[in-house]
Amino acid sequence: MASACRLIGARFIHISSDVVFDGVTDRAYVETDDVAPVHDYGRAKVEAETRVAGADPDALIVRTSLLWGDPADPGPQVEMTADTEVTFFSDEFRNPIEVTVLAAACLELLDRRDITGILHVAGADTVDRLEFAQRICSSIGVDPAAVRGGPGSVATARPSNIPLDSSKAQAILMTELRGLREATA
Repeated sequence: MASACRLIGARFIHISSDVVFDGVTDRAYVETDDVAPVHDYGRAKVEAETRVAGADPDALIVRTSLLWGDPADPGPQVEMTADTEVTFFSDEFRNPIEVTVLAAACLELLDRRDITGILHVAGADTVDRLEFAQRICSSIGVDPAAVRGGPGSVATARPSNIPLDSSKAQAILMTELRGLREATA
């Protein structure tokens, strides 16, 4: 798709992920940080970023984090809270963003051809997956106390601390990259 867009002069925006990082830093990741994925999904996202950049140097690669939707259609995260086998990790930190906010930011970026390469576009709050699930449940009237939480398995490779620094994006966007806490208050 990136090649086809370049061929016809169309803007290409590729959506990537925060899981391209290993999660071992004590600060939020910036666009220039080296990637170091710890699992196959993260490695696939890095490969996709590399291929997009190679096919269209003018493409924009938007790295984002956990997504959630409209309270009327909250998505799989809330459905998972009803499953007593699902544990929402209290030791994995991300920057969730509402899908409508991400979409608005991407639409805005379509007209910003001066912005190419990698841009982090994520929510303003760094929260663990447990708080994420509890806040989403609470915002739609589901009892957040019913959400099961705890530390993740040490046997599973996963990045535990992958907040994204979205200050560069926020400085150029009119769309406010609000955080989970504000959005679910």
